[in-house]
Amino acid sequence: MSHSFTTPRGLRRLLVRLRVSGPRAWETDPEARDLMLFTARKYEALAIKHRCDPSAGAAAAFEAMRTYAVRTAIDPWAVVTQAVKVTLIAEERAAGLMCSVHQARHPEVSRHHDVRRFCDTDADLPNLLPALAVEPFSPDETPPTGAFEAIETAIDLFAALGWPRDTATCALDYIAARLAESGSRSTTHAALRRDQTARALLDIEQDAWTTVLRIVLGNPNPDEACTSDGHGVLLRLLIGHPITELLDDDLLVYDISQTAPRPARIHA
Repeated sequence: MSHSFTTPRGLRRLLVRLRVSGPRAWETDPEARDLMLFTARKYEALAIKHRCDPSAGAAAAFEAMRTYAVRTAIDPWAVVTQAVKVTLIAEERAAGLMCSVHQARHPEVSRHHDVRRFCDTDADLPNLLPALAVEPFSPDETPPTGAFEAIETAIDLFAALGWPRDTATCALDYIAARLAESGSRSTTHAALRRDQTARALLDIEQDAWTTVLRIVLGNPNPDEACTSDGHGVLLRLLIGHPITELLDDDLLVYDISQTAPRPARIHA
């Protein structure tokens, strides 16, 4: 059975009629039902291409078809298709970045690569994190901690001092991913200090986030470069500092525990 809504003119006429028929017209009008079935089939392949639910295209089209811009367009189907594409791209990026679709529409957020855990890659992690590279060890020395092991140990440290493990994992993985991109602890620190996405993901205050970056990446003050505070937890673990030594650092323990998200915030 053919429908006039498959043409631009027919779609425009139907959308106008549904608009003037009242708020429940989309629920009760038989032609509206046929339109949505047609739309679901039309955009199913596009939704799958963007790794979205097959019905996501129809949902995006429904939202677009209720707007003034589509009802008055010369070619309503062209406007709907473009709107669906934009929405599906945003949903795909939101899933990869672990953020809202609204955030994923902004270039400053969508330009980042998808969130990933280092255990999901077969890459040589020390080469992936050149900023954490250390000198080769001799056979008589204790082998240094690997990059992946350092990150996991840092997560254990944060979890032991009051951080929820999932939140600690998200925070450490996020910082390590940015460090892998920039290759510099100081550059990573400067970029992440202004990163609103990270703070939104972790629901953490600016002061606490700044402290976490100093703990993990080291104090960016050049005068502290050769100190434990200047090295940061990740580098300290990589160059062989045992976890017991970090736990003996009262100031470090205090800072980590004080930045831990509180139960009330987590519940909210």
